[in-house]
Amino acid sequence: MKYLALCAAAAAALALGGHAVAHGDEHAPARKFDATQVEATPFGREGDPQKATRTIRVRMNDKMRFSPASVAVQRGETVRFVVSNDGQLLHEMVLGTRAALKEHAELMKKFPGMEHADPNMAHVKPGKAGEIVWQFTEPGEVQFACLQPGHFEAGMVGKVVVK
Repeated sequence: MKYLALCAAAAAALALGGHAVAHGDEHAPARKFDATQVEATPFGREGDPQKATRTIRVRMNDKMRFSPASVAVQRGETVRFVVSNDGQLLHEMVLGTRAALKEHAELMKKFPGMEHADPNMAHVKPGKAGEIVWQFTEPGEVQFACLQPGHFEAGMVGKVVVK
């Protein structure tokens, strides 16, 4: 019974996140942008790749760090993040609020093999790159983190400042 409750909690948490866009997995079929399927979140929404105004390159490594660890964007801007994994471990970049990322990290500990893909995340295998296209609709600070078990806790966190 407890297992079913945990599965239900995991499914509910993932349902709040959105839909698939990019993972960095060369076996995953690319998903076309569909404006009718875009869901708003407290930190923005999936961006139309045709409307991306710039590309920000983010590197991840096995020292559990992002480079750069902080970026600035303008409210309303659509950004293409190209996320490269320079390490030997699977890493990911997930955009979200601090609370949502912490909750998701806890779920990943309970279900380490959980597969999911939302527009606010890119799972990137060693030596590969992934992509996130995101429109930042609200001013303030948006976090990004690697939620692979132990990575968030090791400090693999960054921020986007939306002006």
